[in-house]
Amino acid sequence: MHSPHDPYVRVRGAREHNLKDVRVDIPRDTLTVFTGVSGSGKSSLAFGTIYAEAQRRYFESVAPYARRLIHQVGAPAVGEITGLPPAVSLEQRRSAPGARSSVGTVTTLSNSLRMLFSRAGDYPPGAERLDSDSFSPNTAVGACPECHGLGRIHRTDEALLVPDPSLSIREGAIAAWPGAWQGKNLRDVLDALGYDIDRPWRELDPKDREWILFTDEQPVVTVHPVRDAGRIQRPYQGTYMSARRYVLHTFADTKSRSLRTKAERFLTSAPCPVCGGSRLRAEAMAVTFAGRTIAELAGLPLSDLAEVLSGARAGGAGAGGEETARVLTADLLARIGTVTELGLGYLSLDRTAPTLSSGELQRLRLATQLRSGLFGVVYVLDEPSAGLHPADTEALLGVLGRLKEAGNSVFVVEHQMDVVRRADWLVDVGPLAGEHGGRVLHSGPPEGLAQVPESATRRFLFPEDGREAAPVREPRTPSGWIRLTGVERHNVRGADAAFPLGVFTAVTGVSGSGKSTLVGQVLAGLLADRQSGEEATGAGGERFCASATGLEAVDRLVQVDQKPIGRTPRSNLATYTGLFDAVRKLFARTEKARERGYGAGRFSFNVSGGRCETCQGEGFVSVELLFLPSTYAPCPDCHGARYNPETLDVTLDGLTIAQVLDLTVESAASFFAGTPAAERALRTLLDVGLGYLRLGQPATELSGGEAQRIKLAAELQRTRRGHTLYLLDEPTTGLHPADVEVLMRQLHALVDGGSTVVVVEHDMAVVAGADHVIDLGPEGGDRGGRIVAAGTPAEVARTAGSRTAPYLAKALSARGS
Repeated sequence: MHSPHDPYVRVRGAREHNLKDVRVDIPRDTLTVFTGVSGSGKSSLAFGTIYAEAQRRYFESVAPYARRLIHQVGAPAVGEITGLPPAVSLEQRRSAPGARSSVGTVTTLSNSLRMLFSRAGDYPPGAERLDSDSFSPNTAVGACPECHGLGRIHRTDEALLVPDPSLSIREGAIAAWPGAWQGKNLRDVLDALGYDIDRPWRELDPKDREWILFTDEQPVVTVHPVRDAGRIQRPYQGTYMSARRYVLHTFADTKSRSLRTKAERFLTSAPCPVCGGSRLRAEAMAVTFAGRTIAELAGLPLSDLAEVLSGARAGGAGAGGEETARVLTADLLARIGTVTELGLGYLSLDRTAPTLSSGELQRLRLATQLRSGLFGVVYVLDEPSAGLHPADTEALLGVLGRLKEAGNSVFVVEHQMDVVRRADWLVDVGPLAGEHGGRVLHSGPPEGLAQVPESATRRFLFPEDGREAAPVREPRTPSGWIRLTGVERHNVRGADAAFPLGVFTAVTGVSGSGKSTLVGQVLAGLLADRQSGEEATGAGGERFCASATGLEAVDRLVQVDQKPIGRTPRSNLATYTGLFDAVRKLFARTEKARERGYGAGRFSFNVSGGRCETCQGEGFVSVELLFLPSTYAPCPDCHGARYNPETLDVTLDGLTIAQVLDLTVESAASFFAGTPAAERALRTLLDVGLGYLRLGQPATELSGGEAQRIKLAAELQRTRRGHTLYLLDEPTTGLHPADVEVLMRQLHALVDGGSTVVVVEHDMAVVAGADHVIDLGPEGGDRGGRIVAAGTPAEVARTAGSRTAPYLAKALSARGS
């Protein structure tokens, strides 16, 4: 029995995911870092066990009716946890926030600024005082009635929607329509409505063309599709949507970046003629503070906004009441100070949330928590250094230190060794991933890890104790160059950039310096549009750059990002890589399957026939509880196997299809040895360090780093033809240094095979091993967007004025180069 004043969080019998009956004691009021290779179980301990139990206890105190309205994680698999205070979780969310979400709404700074204008703004003579909602573009009383608070008007015309009028509708004249079944459906609906879809577009009656492209009507008709060979297609009710309506709907509502980008090509964009892009009604725009409108202040970088507010406070601005203005500006300045301390002073309040990285979003939420004044709380953070340049990590550590000094416990899942070295307490989980991990190897001060030889973290935390330095090699010689002049996009203004071909290039710079803009939007956009035969432009026809040469040398572009490989549990590792197709064919060839006439489709849990119909192949069912949130339980018929008993009668070398899906990649590699169709996919997954994942692991359980490596493995399987350029945005995010070594071997192997690899990266060990480095800066936002240095790592490390140079020089010194 522990004292009620026991200063430790004591975990007993943790079995979440791969944890092996873990027993660990962690002191409160410390900065505790959880480390271990990817898949070792550190997140299962920090988030899946400790935070989940704290959340469960809190919700136990909430009224049952209210509880059903709140998203909850399930009760963790743990024997007992004592000494656990309330907890706050700050995870790296990868969801797509709405277009109306912004820096101001995430930090609640917009609320304070609106209150300042409402209570202390300078109003025109005789004007009524407005409430704070009138200064918000997201409310009916504040939004401009013309653009509905968006600030821009998007329009389209016939020339954009139908670029080639010599084509018929059946031949694809309406380029803005979606592809695949949805486009065919719209064509068939038009046919059923009596329009001629086989005449060239230009020969159609102008009234018909106008209706097809621009009508707001949505008629419903019965469609009798043309029968394809071997397929039975029954009549169905089809709804028509005009090309303009489809494009505007997609642009406004889709969460798919690729669909939004395609829709953008068929639109012209211009500032709203009524509000001039301010997004607000005229009444709100007539009110000023310190001589500026609220839209003007919201458009300033936060560091500049702080200067304006400080000047206004010193000058006694605010006709609406000096004391009110003093109190509100003091509150705003304190809140802004926390955000700028975390290296985000380059952001403006009106910067939309979808344009922020997951690391930026997490730091904005961290800044908000720092101002909350909570104490006695456990903050559980998921890699707060992700997406941070080494120069920004010091500020992060300062903020974490202040959270601790305020009387809180800070538990951090982290791979950045500079953060680990500053911890008060270290919990190292491992030694390896999956079934080879799940044990606590060390729980104590960081220096104690030096005595744990089986730890994968030890050699990176104490490199002087025998870590083998990465082999030093001469930078490769480029086979050609892509040269971009006059790049114009976001904060990159008039820059000239040169990307060498046939080598490994790292693009560096502090947060907000323009790295992702230059690589992920400009370079990727130019290459993608060249391959599709279109001109690369941004919103409203804005060109990416003045000129570009060398693009023709690239035959194929591959962007490998950290977006999920699927949004439902039905999508998994096996289905994404194509491995599941090979496995199902192997089962269909077994003697019992042939006797029963089972084809490969019988072994899919996504179609009726072989799957369990009780759970529709999900493996679990939803259980509705009165006044409580719905919960999930294993299917009562298949017990989680997903298939019906007849399908599970068929075995391959003694295993059912459900048991095969439960194998790890490592175990499956042994099981399918000698089967070329499966071997290749499994080998590439092992090569990128994913041997611990189960074949049937749902996509929803995978981290962004795991999703990125699965995509890379899928690419590695393909036969490479011509010159391929691989673009990766921070591929080491979420990776332990030991996993980074595995990933880098694969990326350098791609270059050795004749490809080009370009990575946006903050890990100086990766940058030091590159052939070419492009450093952007010198700062973020308006103070960035310039190429500060370019050349070999050694050349960039000697560049005066580069924020990256001193950290790169240190990394090169550690390599002995």
